[in-house]
Amino acid sequence: MLGVLLGIYLARVGLSVAATGAVITAGLAGAAVATLLGTVTADRVGRRRFLAALAILGAAGAVAAAMPLHPWAIGAAAFIGMLNGMGRDRGAALAIEQAVLPETAPDSERTRVIAWYNVLQDAGHALGSLMAGLPVAIRSVTGLGELGSMRACLFLYAALALVTLFIYAALSSRIEAVAGKARVTISPETRRIIVRISALFSIDSLGGGFLTTALISFYFFERFHVSEAVIGLLFFGARLANAGSHLVAAWLSRRIGLVNTMVFTHIPSSLLLVTVAFAPNFPVAVVLFLLREGLVEMDVPTRQSYVMAVVKPEERTFASGATALVRMAMWAVAPAFAGWLMQSASMALPLLIGAAMKISYDILLWVAFRRVRPPEERSA
Repeated sequence: MLGVLLGIYLARVGLSVAATGAVITAGLAGAAVATLLGTVTADRVGRRRFLAALAILGAAGAVAAAMPLHPWAIGAAAFIGMLNGMGRDRGAALAIEQAVLPETAPDSERTRVIAWYNVLQDAGHALGSLMAGLPVAIRSVTGLGELGSMRACLFLYAALALVTLFIYAALSSRIEAVAGKARVTISPETRRIIVRISALFSIDSLGGGFLTTALISFYFFERFHVSEAVIGLLFFGARLANAGSHLVAAWLSRRIGLVNTMVFTHIPSSLLLVTVAFAPNFPVAVVLFLLREGLVEMDVPTRQSYVMAVVKPEERTFASGATALVRMAMWAVAPAFAGWLMQSASMALPLLIGAAMKISYDILLWVAFRRVRPPEERSA
């Protein structure tokens, strides 16, 4: 919900497109800092405690951003609350949960378990996108203005963040790191793998930062002049396409391998995004965008499974946190530049830049890691 509404809300508050991009960057930068802290401290202070703290900060940041504040104060609230304009879960909580999941299944089932985790996430993403139409409903029922109805949605976001607080508190103690292994020595081999794959992930994520949901929804809003409700329906369909693609990715990876699945589904999705920038009207743009969304997330469960597979179990929190941190840092850099380009050059230019960077990443990833296989592929 927030990913769809954030760019439109900030525009209605009076921020320029460039300032909107800067606020989105601030939110992603906050998430990157939290990911760094989680990587080095979560296993020691307790994963449940750290996840609970993230929920509280998220709620507080949303409430602050809903207040009539100076743009700099809104940026600070976005940073503290880790407000996510990506429209997908890309925060510190994801890194910690990703480290826990492989412990619940053997190698042969790891990708399937992570795929179902992403299916459930995207089901939430889909419902949230649908809820982006709430401002229209709130205005019709309560008489609130456009800005007031969007602020009401920020309060709803804060309430939902607090719901996760109680869910995290109820988790079993099995979520915690094994006693005596909170401080783990990372092997030289793992360090080499993490450095190489993180460098590649930085390219992918820098491209993704030009393509946040907040900026893409703003692109549709400005170019085709459609309402928040229509954009919400569009992203509802996109997230449903994402959800189904995760299960297809798990099935496909059993047949052609994790790296091949990541690369050979990701390149076509980037090419489809380029066509969206040249779509002559909204219906054509919708079809092309939904086709893209059916492919773009197939690398997510396969990428997560691959990183967890090529390191030792006790190194997974570090590997998950380090790679997530790199991705978050690059996501945080790009939106400010994307907003500036939208304002000063072309609304479509960020889409073209993001797609080109992602295609470059896919080619480099295949060249560098096609021979580094996870245990289940080596045994097969």
